[in-house]
Amino acid sequence: MPLDKGTKEEITKQFQLHEKDTGSADVQIAILSERINEIKEHLKIAPKDHSSRLALLKLVGQRRKLLDYLNSTDTKRYQHLLVKLNLRK
Repeated sequence: MPLDKGTKEEITKQFQLHEKDTGSADVQIAILSERINEIKEHLKIAPKDHSSRLALLKLVGQRRKLLDYLNSTDTKRYQHLLVKLNLRK
């Protein structure tokens, strides 16, 4: 269940650090968060879809690693991103 191109571009524009930024940790975390939310909604409808559940766990782990990296490199950006995405630590 990948994100459509328009949604991904919107998220990228909202979280990019400069005009040509498409791969910073902020953008990657925001895109992963959107995918996680979509899979969570899908699992509410189809609770027995175990492959999606495993994909969700994998994405959460990926996001956690990126958040840990961002926290170790730039704590101020990390805190701002947590507030902006409404994530809890």
